[in-house]
Amino acid sequence: MNKNKKRLYFIDAMRAWAILMMLQGHFIDGLLDPIFRDNTNIFYSVWKYFRGITAPVFFTVSGFIFTFLLIKNPIKGFGNPRVKKGIIRGLQLIGIGYLLRMNLLGLLYGEIYDAFYLIDVLHCIGVSLLGIITIYVLTSKQKSYVFPTVLGIIGVALFIFEPIYAKSSFSFLPQSMANYFAKSSGSVFTVIPWFGYTALGGLISFLFKKYKERGAFYPIAIIGSLTLGILLIFFSSDVFMNIFNTTNITLFASIHYNNYLFIRFGDVLVVFSIFMLVRNFLTNKTVIKLGQSTLSIYIIHFIILYGSFTGLGLYRFFSNSVSPTIVILGAILFMFTCSCIALQYERHKGNVTKRVSIFTAKKIRVIEPGLILFTKLVKSFSFKVLRLLGILKN
Repeated sequence: MNKNKKRLYFIDAMRAWAILMMLQGHFIDGLLDPIFRDNTNIFYSVWKYFRGITAPVFFTVSGFIFTFLLIKNPIKGFGNPRVKKGIIRGLQLIGIGYLLRMNLLGLLYGEIYDAFYLIDVLHCIGVSLLGIITIYVLTSKQKSYVFPTVLGIIGVALFIFEPIYAKSSFSFLPQSMANYFAKSSGSVFTVIPWFGYTALGGLISFLFKKYKERGAFYPIAIIGSLTLGILLIFFSSDVFMNIFNTTNITLFASIHYNNYLFIRFGDVLVVFSIFMLVRNFLTNKTVIKLGQSTLSIYIIHFIILYGSFTGLGLYRFFSNSVSPTIVILGAILFMFTCSCIALQYERHKGNVTKRVSIFTAKKIRVIEPGLILFTKLVKSFSFKVLRLLGILKN
């Protein structure tokens, strides 16, 4: 009971809101006819602005949740069980990210399409979790404030120096690796600057962990988040231009003219303040469950909309061809369908996993004799080759 009372339900609600906004954002952006994409239309411009908030919120909340659970465990350093879980989770997200971009038809022809190597949300979050773990382990023997301080410095630095590294194609890296850092080949998200939001989410989680039990924490946190968010949204660009006028360093002028990272982080802080303000009303079980099922929802939406594995998604048949009325109704139905399927999967996940395990075990027992024989043959062949090369003596 006490554990449930201490749970930050508003964070789950934020994550649910972000994933639903992502669903409708991807649906409308992918299917809406370009003739209706009019920036002078107040409804479209407001939708477009709020769509841009979704990814920063999602990355920040992901960093918040993971770091909060990481530092909540009293065991420090690599011995913290959350470290191992985090590594597995990070690699899992990267693996799923690649899997969703795989085309089975192409594999039948022995071909892997270039889209397979592009980087998306799951890849970035997976790498970001591994990055947070690395920083945590490296600073585990230092004072407790060093870890969040490093996260904050990295987050701000990635935002400030974005005009410099954004121009680089990272051509010195293999293309599959360069895709993690450059959008030149078509990657939707890249580790830099998006790790910055995850790192700053980790910093915020440290402040929550340290001060949330104090009586006046939430009033101060709400006012502080709202104030800083508004300052970043409306005044950060002018601040960077003033710094440029004082120092004549062109980097700050570049930030001024394309200040989307700091402005979007301001949006994130405003969203944080709103959800904190109404936190006592955000305890609906379905909403909380949606917030805890974001990975399942993401996978399901990717398959339905973009046609993972088969290429037969809605995007293939209705890309940039739907009217506003139909696309809005479709987006609502799309959100509802993905959410229902994900919730049903989460409800029966234990049984599904159990049946898959039983099926896999039966198959392994059938092929086990062949695997043992194959392994022996490979070992025998390897020893013979090594002896012929003189690497291994009799």
